[in-house]
Amino acid sequence: MSDTLGLETLDREQCVALLAGAGLGRVVFTSRALPAIQPARFAVYHGAIVVRTPSQSALFAGVLDSVVAFAVDDFSADLKSGWYVTVLGRACEVRDPIVIAELAELPLGCWTGQRDARYLRIPLESVTGRRILGASSNEALSVIDAPDERSGRVCHS
Repeated sequence: MSDTLGLETLDREQCVALLAGAGLGRVVFTSRALPAIQPARFAVYHGAIVVRTPSQSALFAGVLDSVVAFAVDDFSADLKSGWYVTVLGRACEVRDPIVIAELAELPLGCWTGQRDARYLRIPLESVTGRRILGASSNEALSVIDAPDERSGRVCHS
């Protein structure tokens, strides 16, 4: 099934499969009343995205008990094909020692090397995704240059 821009709409199962095969995403959250985005290693674990971050980080402070977005994508070098998945969910800290022990076995190393890192869980409450299959002409389909569906304006980066 395609959306109004001609991108393939991915169902939940396809999105979760793509997420499970990736290891790096971006957490979109609010920090000091401003939008913030931070890359994060992650794993899909029991219906949620799990990341590990230092307890003193802006990410940890900004996401606790807040609705956040998590974005993952993969595109070809020529940008003619690829996919992206976005997850929305209310983030919380994992506190169960049994679950923490299980998460410690996952490849979620903390880039800062700090030992006080905590695990954050973002449930897969809303999952959407699109696949760009490539253009049939010499020009790649550009989501950025597509008309805004509400206003008809063209958006450029």
